Amino acid sequence: MEKRIGTITILIRDREVSLSVNQILSEHADIILCRQGLPFHDRPVAVISLIVEGSVNQINALTGPLGRLPGLTCKAVLAS
Repeated sequence: MEKRIGTITILIRDREVSLSVNQILSEHADIILCRQGLPFHDRPVAVISLIVEGSVNQINALTGPLGRLPGLTCKAVLAS
């Protein structure tokens, strides 16, 4: 399968899901090239930005479970 490079932005509004987020990211560590987190302490949101490289199926396997977590928004943008 063709590999694609892209970004995934994760906005966490409920920090109770942080453990689940880290578990999902660890399961897909093989496609994550870079991870940057910004835990706003004075705002009710935390931001995680990922740079990924993998097949569309691999990237979807990462964003799907993340998107189903409550209190979290996840969006992916892939280069064509």
